[in-house]
Amino acid sequence: MSFADKVVVVTGGASGIGEATAKLLAERGAKVVIGDVVEAAGERVVAEISAAGGTASFLRTDVAQAADTVALVDHAVATYGGLHLAANIAGIGHPPARMHELDEAWWDRIHDIDLKGMWLSMRAEIAYFLAHGGGAIVNMASGAGQRATLGQPAYAAAKAGVISLTGQAALEYARDNIRVNAVAPGLIETPAVAALDEQTRAMYAAQMPIGRMGQPREIATTVAWLLSDDASFVTGITHNTDGGFTQKS
Repeated sequence: MSFADKVVVVTGGASGIGEATAKLLAERGAKVVIGDVVEAAGERVVAEISAAGGTASFLRTDVAQAADTVALVDHAVATYGGLHLAANIAGIGHPPARMHELDEAWWDRIHDIDLKGMWLSMRAEIAYFLAHGGGAIVNMASGAGQRATLGQPAYAAAKAGVISLTGQAALEYARDNIRVNAVAPGLIETPAVAALDEQTRAMYAAQMPIGRMGQPREIATTVAWLLSDDASFVTGITHNTDGGFTQKS
């Protein structure tokens, strides 16, 4: 599965699943443009990719800002001469809370980044793809967007929206040679999860039928497949790479 001569943007590429995806795509030959709000971490990932013989660049990107998502696409084109693929992974969660306990500010922040940011990212990417022969997009959804998850009302609602947006875009742009898919992870050992208290981590891990949390690289491999020519007849799906989470009764 080679990505030689391909240029890809990875939002949220400074840590966790985004970092693993950026590094995997670079290993397989892609020129990677990382967009993230955490500059030091983004530059670190670029340096590590370069040290391993890959090609990468970083641009500070707040996906909740339309101008930033356009600038990320423009940066990829200016730096590497084009854009072929996009992995939209930027997103955040919120502290566990039942619906009546959730602060309105958290609801707004989650939806600005996880849902509006996904739409803005796709809008900028699709606009370029329409003018240049097509491309492929993978969006980061979640099992929480497919079934109720205790303590995550805003996050679950936003991720359900990502799944809906993915299907909508896949249908609208299929004839334009633009494929759009999503990946829905289960609980993954990311820095955000590591920061949770032990009781919360144990509660979430107990929900995983496979008996463990997943690793970021395990999600990155699914993203890479959906972006690759091996998935040329695949569009509009949400791939559950989740250790059986969505099958749990």
